Amino acid sequence: MSANASPAAFAAPSLRFPAHPVAGLAPLAGTSFKHEHLPAILADGMPRGFFEVHAENYMGAGGPPHRALETIRRDSPVSLHGVCMSIGGPQPLDAAHLERFRRLVERYEPALVSEHLAWSTHETTYFNDLLPLPYTAATLARVCDHVDAVQDAIRRPMLLENPSTYVLFRESTMSETDFIRAVARRTGCGLLLDVNNVFVSATNHGFSALDYLADFPLARVGEIHLAGHAEQADDEGDLLLIDSHDGPVADAVWKLFEIVTARCGPVPTLVEWDSNIPDWPILRAEASAAQAILDRHAAHASRSQSHAA
Repeated sequence: MSANASPAAFAAPSLRFPAHPVAGLAPLAGTSFKHEHLPAILADGMPRGFFEVHAENYMGAGGPPHRALETIRRDSPVSLHGVCMSIGGPQPLDAAHLERFRRLVERYEPALVSEHLAWSTHETTYFNDLLPLPYTAATLARVCDHVDAVQDAIRRPMLLENPSTYVLFRESTMSETDFIRAVARRTGCGLLLDVNNVFVSATNHGFSALDYLADFPLARVGEIHLAGHAEQADDEGDLLLIDSHDGPVADAVWKLFEIVTARCGPVPTLVEWDSNIPDWPILRAEASAAQAILDRHAAHASRSQSHAA
């Protein structure tokens, strides 16, 4: 669909779904929803967790994608994850795209709504990439304006995801964690902490993932992402990690997830798997592994509170 298609093309009947407040998701793990998994999910019984969908896959008015999502949404919470808003872009947000996004939020009443700290547009062209941006005062003002515009449109706070990066900008005047903290403070948005992105960026740029997480505003985190990554070599033969979402979560990322969960407590956690998609039992097992970590830390927190009382 064209990025400039009329919002009227997205008109759809209002559906009533069960309410799934964010607080109710706190101890749950979820998976990316892939329509090819629907028969297996229905045969298996709806999982305990939630499903995440990419908003841009559902910006048509109806058809099989919406029928599948409606089926899932009747029994499970949904997290709506945007990938093309271009929050960090130099131009104003595309009004038609934002309106379609708003209508999706209204239609499915997702428990969580998120977008990326990245840009992906130039004039009327959309790129199939989430591109990095310099961390400067001018960029900060622009990003905050765009986050405010999204939150005003959807009438609720959104979550902003930290990026995976492969280049850095000499003109940056603040760290990524300081930049993200400033955006959250100015706009009131929450944060989506992608632990795999932290590991990918730390490896590519040679900084400590643990130091990054120690400086990240964990109190603002409303969702965590886990995913697989691919290993390549750059032009100089050094290790280069790609945020590919095409395999299981790496051991190092699981360890970082344990550390984060111990620090901030269990929050909704999503296992992303967007290419080389496996059969449903494999993806379900990844989510179950995340759920086991969340449950263990939730039980520990409950015991600590009991002893304190």
